[in-house]
Amino acid sequence: MSLWVDKYRPRTLDELHYHDQLSARLRSLAASGDFPHILFYGPSGAGKKTRIMCTLRELYGPGVEKLRIDQRVFVTPSNRKLDVNVVQSNYHIELTPSDVGMYDRVVIQDILKEIAQTQQVDLNAKQRFKVVIINEADALTRDAQAALRRTMEKYMNNMRLILCAGSTSKIIAPIRSRCLLVRVAAPTDDEMSKVLHHVAKKERFHLPDPASDAIISSSSGNLRKALLVFEAMKMQRPDLSGDLDVAKPDWETYCGKVADAILSEQSAQKLLEIRGKLYELLSHCIPPTVVMKTISERLVEKVDDEVKKQIVHWTAYYELRMRVGSKKIFHLEAFVAKIMMVYKNYTLMGMMDDIDMF
Repeated sequence: MSLWVDKYRPRTLDELHYHDQLSARLRSLAASGDFPHILFYGPSGAGKKTRIMCTLRELYGPGVEKLRIDQRVFVTPSNRKLDVNVVQSNYHIELTPSDVGMYDRVVIQDILKEIAQTQQVDLNAKQRFKVVIINEADALTRDAQAALRRTMEKYMNNMRLILCAGSTSKIIAPIRSRCLLVRVAAPTDDEMSKVLHHVAKKERFHLPDPASDAIISSSSGNLRKALLVFEAMKMQRPDLSGDLDVAKPDWETYCGKVADAILSEQSAQKLLEIRGKLYELLSHCIPPTVVMKTISERLVEKVDDEVKKQIVHWTAYYELRMRVGSKKIFHLEAFVAKIMMVYKNYTLMGMMDDIDMF
């Protein structure tokens, strides 16, 4: 039995419940003979991947849903083997090169050349080109993006690129200038309510407005999260009545415990204990930037105004260093140590002021 978030995922542009103007524009692009490279960007859970698949269906028909998953092996110049999972149909291929870290340029060069140098074999296909979907395009290294730029220029006849990113700020200007930028904004509260009531109607039960409001307020514009929370609440309390407690994900609660540990004690021993917690979060595939952001938000909720601006400053500082560097745990641990130092200095200053008063 599939989750509601997959079971009721729209398959065509007509089934999408919000951003109707964007759907109309994508439909006209698919119908035109000159389909461009496209860069979809927007917050997590806004519906970027769903819109990409709906656009592909508009381009090629239902054949794009006949997917197969392959594991490709790429070899670096130093003879290191890289395993990359690739999802593909007869008309498109989808991959996440940033999974291999600093070697993403090798994946970009090899797989795009392979796709671009082959002709479309299906004579009944509506389009003569194949589409390559690159997830997390904003996490690609500068070298990989430079390789991507050269491929876009050289193989335009046989291939189109669809890039999916959270933000355009980390994508180099030459790529942005060669793509049609499509911003998929987070749905409004009314639009999320419309989707939740649509799912409830499909499942044949009534969704009370208080429950809908609680789900929407806890989701912060992330429709995927809203649907997952909705299904979990329905399993826990089928009638969805009374005071509903929206459960947080385990990893979010764990990040809260890390923040509490930072404020409870500032010592080398506590830092070592927190390092173990950070390793556990990373081993469960929670992105390091999300870990840092969640810990920072919890800290800001609990400290005085004088410390808040320092926490925000050092969060931004170490997030940038983490994106530029390679070992994520080093930067997470440095962030925790810095916040410990900032908070300890603040508490010591407060104690000194209290002594001076006496």
